[in-house]
Amino acid sequence: MTYAPALNCIKYSVGIDPCCGSGGFLLAAKSYIEGTCQLDADQKKFLKNEAFHGWEIVPATRRLCLMNLFLHNIGDFNDVPPITRNDALLSDPGMRFDYVLTNPPFGKKATLKAAAGEDGELVDEELSYSRQDFWATSSNKQLNFVQHIHTILKTGGTAAVVVPDNVLFEGGAGETVRRKLLETTNLHTILRLPTGIFYKPGVKANVIFFENRPGSERVQTREVWIYDYRTNVHHTLKQHPMTETDLADFLECYRPGHIDERDETYSEDNNPDGRWRRFTIDEIMSRDKVSLDITWIKTGEDISEISLSDLLSSIHEKSDAIADAVEQLEALLGDIED
Repeated sequence: MTYAPALNCIKYSVGIDPCCGSGGFLLAAKSYIEGTCQLDADQKKFLKNEAFHGWEIVPATRRLCLMNLFLHNIGDFNDVPPITRNDALLSDPGMRFDYVLTNPPFGKKATLKAAAGEDGELVDEELSYSRQDFWATSSNKQLNFVQHIHTILKTGGTAAVVVPDNVLFEGGAGETVRRKLLETTNLHTILRLPTGIFYKPGVKANVIFFENRPGSERVQTREVWIYDYRTNVHHTLKQHPMTETDLADFLECYRPGHIDERDETYSEDNNPDGRWRRFTIDEIMSRDKVSLDITWIKTGEDISEISLSDLLSSIHEKSDAIADAVEQLEALLGDIED
């Protein structure tokens, strides 16, 4: 059986990407809705003017995003722009959203062009955001974005957030955020992605899916389902990129709109390498630091398992990254010498 999302509920829903870049996630959401729903005139108007919002800290990137959205019929030059130019993490905006789709910037600390000076120009500054609505104070950008997303998500709202592995296992503030997220939301799914799919080669990323729940003394997450599309999976950005069809099995396992009807493909006796596995909240809470960085498939990874073309592609990608870094360093040193 093929499962598709229940779409009636999202035709008048409002979504946001709090670090939207050039607006790729917002455009993908609009394209999906238009390609799946039969929209009347009022719904099309809502989709254009009210359904999508975003924050972007870099002025040039925001301008690019606005033009990108306008060209795809989102927003209007004569109306309030759908993208706010600001650091989304500075404060609670007061607005609440039905959906949050985002890929927060990776990196350990908020040190790169993190704040805007009085003249509107970006300056370098290390930030530890201290907000009353946050569970923990941290300079880790990803942990802060997870907390911010929890704040801006409506009760009953849904979030899909790309995070690096450290969000799943880091101690201190990381453990606090994970505990609170499990307690206050239904963190029902984690998709482990192949290395290098987001941001740059070598970075390990995941997508966490959670629904915000009303306040309760009871832990809101009852079970966490993990799909391991990383172990023994090899993709390269150019020669063997990941495509939508590669996630067809995950979508079937996820069962959007029917997550209470899921079945494991993992079985200790019959299929120990099954990629779809369920963990109870008691199992999660008993883990050291409430770590969500969980693997169970035997790796068996060996250089001989990687094709020559994939290996050469990986080498080229790393060489390009090194060349870019050298070029940026030379430019920086040139500015200093001048």
